[in-house]
Amino acid sequence: MKFSLFVHMERLNAEQTHQELYEELVQLCEIADKGGMHAIWTGEHHGMNFTIAPNPFINLADLARRTQNVRLGVGTVIAPFWHPIKLAGEAAMTDIISNGRLELGIARGAYSFEYERLLPGLDAMSAGLRMRELIPAVKQIWAGDYAHNGQYWQFPAVTSAPKPLQQPHPPIWVAARDPNSHLFAVQNGCNVQCTPLFNGEAEIESLMQRFNTACEQSSNVPRPKAMLLLHTYVGSDEADIARASEELSRYYHYFFAWFKNERPIKQGLIQALTAEELQSNPNLTAAKMRENLPVGTAEQVIKRIKVYQQQGWNEYSLWIDSGMSFARKKQSLERFINQVMPAFTE
Repeated sequence: MKFSLFVHMERLNAEQTHQELYEELVQLCEIADKGGMHAIWTGEHHGMNFTIAPNPFINLADLARRTQNVRLGVGTVIAPFWHPIKLAGEAAMTDIISNGRLELGIARGAYSFEYERLLPGLDAMSAGLRMRELIPAVKQIWAGDYAHNGQYWQFPAVTSAPKPLQQPHPPIWVAARDPNSHLFAVQNGCNVQCTPLFNGEAEIESLMQRFNTACEQSSNVPRPKAMLLLHTYVGSDEADIARASEELSRYYHYFFAWFKNERPIKQGLIQALTAEELQSNPNLTAAKMRENLPVGTAEQVIKRIKVYQQQGWNEYSLWIDSGMSFARKKQSLERFINQVMPAFTE
């Protein structure tokens, strides 16, 4: 099993400047690189000070000069917001800048807040259809002299300029949850990214079952890779772990407030949740965070991840966005690298 870091600039309030947040992101990525992690992943979001990531290719091009060995992953671009020619070219340029270290993740998107502002009228169904048209088109544009006449895009013959360094192209990952998304990914030669959020062991096992079923239904293509993305915290003692559980509970309350898209937003920040609202969802309590996520001592986190390894996950990505301080993120990441990862050395 390989280990990676999933990270955005993120904040729940305006206490830090964007420049400070970016420098913290860079420091976390440098720790991941020096610590021997396999990859760094960062995504795409717009107009949200919750997860600040307007163009992941810009971040990855910068990180290419600040890191040495780590793979650089887009986790993920939002398919409906990209023209196939533009995505093919920007991804290829990033692959060149990074000396062939790019991993390209693609998703349909999740926040109606973004849909309303970038493509009014877009819903999850049409966003998924756009993703399924985009991925094969990007591959053909990389191959060259490709004309497209689809439902969402039409253009005469074109070749990506530049072409990617990795041949035939960088690895492509699809964010998948439902069985049809798993099947599309596998049949199109794409790896799969799965994000069970806080839903626990049954959901994680179910996601792997969906992936395995898709592979069984696609025996004519090589089995791709599967990545599991989870919030993870390696604590120093029981008080530290309890505090992390509370912080993750708060984070997920804000996550779902953004997802529901019902609260006032000012300067890119959602209206602060009240103390009562932060206790309103029984599925998001600190106890549930501790129960359903790898949050604990190094030994407890190792035990959980060993289960995921046995299920067949090829990569485990530590989702570090959490609303906690940079110092606490850094300490947990260092403990993960120094105390957890060695238990998986072959």
